[in-house]
Amino acid sequence: MSIEKHGLSIGIERIEDELFLSLKAQGKLKHEDYAVITPMIESALAEVKETKVKVLFDGTELEGWELRAAWDDLKLGLKHGNSFDKIALYGNKNWQEMAMKVGNWFLSGEAKYFDNQDEAVAWLKA
Repeated sequence: MSIEKHGLSIGIERIEDELFLSLKAQGKLKHEDYAVITPMIESALAEVKETKVKVLFDGTELEGWELRAAWDDLKLGLKHGNSFDKIALYGNKNWQEMAMKVGNWFLSGEAKYFDNQDEAVAWLKA
């Protein structure tokens, strides 16, 4: 019997006047994963007024989304896209770079794909 792991983990930290949100995806994301994580993200962003958020998204263990989860992800991005200053996607799959380019259309800040985590973090902090 194999165990199917999927979901999102979240970390939030403030460094001086900047807010950093780190997300790590695992497996094939489902609607139920977004039902859990969305209220956490919305709670963290509710207090953000003037500060823009910098996001590090670790997609190295991401296999994709179920259709309803992809819709949840799009809705979350459309609702909070103006809150993000920079989003760095750290991944290891060719389709992730293309997904980041498409996601850029829906965000007010910058979004960039990296295959090296240290470079992604350095870009966020620059």
